[in-house]
Amino acid sequence: MEWLSAENVVAVGTAVLGIVASAGMVWYERRVPRRKRIGYRVQMDNPIGDDVRSGRANRRLGLFDEAPVMADATLVLLRVENDGSIGIDRDDYTSPEPHGLTAVFADRTVRGVSVTQPTDTDHLMDHFTAARGFGYEGNTLRIPRVPLNRGDHFKLLVLLSGGDVGREIRLIGGIREGEVHPNRSATPDDKPPLFSRASRLITLTLTVCVVTLAAIVVVRDDTPPPIGCEKGTLRVIGSTAFAPVLREAARKYEGDCEGSAITVDPHGSTAGVRELDALGKGEKSSPPVVALSDGPKPSDMPQLRENRVAVSVFALVVNDDVGLKNLSTADVRRLYRGEITDWRQLGGPHLPVRLVSRDANSGTRQVFQRRVLGRGEIANSSVDCVHKDDATAPVTRCELDSTDQVLTEVAGLPGAVGYSELNLAAAAKGLRVLDLDGDAPSVDAIEHGRSAYPYREIEYAYTYGRPPADSLASSFLTYLSRGNGQDIIRTHGHVPCWTPEGMKLCG
Repeated sequence: MEWLSAENVVAVGTAVLGIVASAGMVWYERRVPRRKRIGYRVQMDNPIGDDVRSGRANRRLGLFDEAPVMADATLVLLRVENDGSIGIDRDDYTSPEPHGLTAVFADRTVRGVSVTQPTDTDHLMDHFTAARGFGYEGNTLRIPRVPLNRGDHFKLLVLLSGGDVGREIRLIGGIREGEVHPNRSATPDDKPPLFSRASRLITLTLTVCVVTLAAIVVVRDDTPPPIGCEKGTLRVIGSTAFAPVLREAARKYEGDCEGSAITVDPHGSTAGVRELDALGKGEKSSPPVVALSDGPKPSDMPQLRENRVAVSVFALVVNDDVGLKNLSTADVRRLYRGEITDWRQLGGPHLPVRLVSRDANSGTRQVFQRRVLGRGEIANSSVDCVHKDDATAPVTRCELDSTDQVLTEVAGLPGAVGYSELNLAAAAKGLRVLDLDGDAPSVDAIEHGRSAYPYREIEYAYTYGRPPADSLASSFLTYLSRGNGQDIIRTHGHVPCWTPEGMKLCG
């Protein structure tokens, strides 16, 4: 069952525990404290004498030094309190003796007692009389039946001799329908706890549950699966400039959709759409192939059905040694007509111009010719991009099979100039991206209508006819253009067509 997940179990358990804990605390506050209770605590137990059994040596003056039995004397401050929610009367004490409680000091002898109480409870003092059982003998102190309203208390300062500090001190007695119990000692040097032990335990338990739930939520993958996961095989071919997007999208789709296998095999936009067209003509149904193209397909392929996926931005790149940052469109056209043979003609260093281009199947090249040059490039004149094979050619020009090859060649060849998809160019080392007519190739500026930068194009995904709705090709295209693939497209520096800004650019 889908709802029976780890995070749901922890969430429900945390909620139930919180309800039970809250109800328990309410019950505890309303029911348990209704019992009559007398609590006692030892707030001081200090040596006066210097007997070695105490482990402490003190110095005394006056009466403390002159009175007998002071060598092993100790002072104890005992607090007795009504810590329930019901007042205690004289008749609530169950002792058969006239007094109500007995304090026992193990291994020590009581030598004197002083009674103290808060200023607003002076009436309690009237109960501490011999007639009502107040007195001491040996190691015991008799405490009268003192009526205590809720929250009332009194203190007994007891002078003892013999024995060590820290020995057991007990309060013996009974309360009808109640109890006499020790409380935590709060000595003058102690800092009283902010919360009770029960409150701390409940808080700790709830905190652990909440932290566990938060950890599960953070660690788990909240990415929703692709829309309409489908099984099967699919080949994605075409644009090398868009290949990084396709590889990541295919990998994530396969991870989310068990039983799907997607192969990304880019060899250029034109080569991709022509291969798809040829495959479709040889089959009765739409083949499991999607072709990506930088720009629209040729007009002689009417069966190819387009899906506008993204707007891609491209850039001119030059070797770092060239040193230029901007070129006008007019100068770029002169370069690719062979009219500029040395970079010093454009204000650069004395270096020969070397044109590193893509082959005829490249969509990046076709976009460059259509959007920037307004015509085709001059003829190829070199195989290795360094030496002219045609001595009559005005400049050295070579053609390479992929965007990665162009970027590598431009970065390593002084005087070289080429073109590439922007995101790949920006990440390459040894070369620089050129502005055109003062406009930088900025995806953000283009997306928000702040730039007229020309070297850009719509990225198309083609299928042969309309693939079945339950096919892997249809599902992957939906994922790429409308699903989580939009985040991948944007991460790689493209504008998804199905965003509000992208719709304007792709329209």
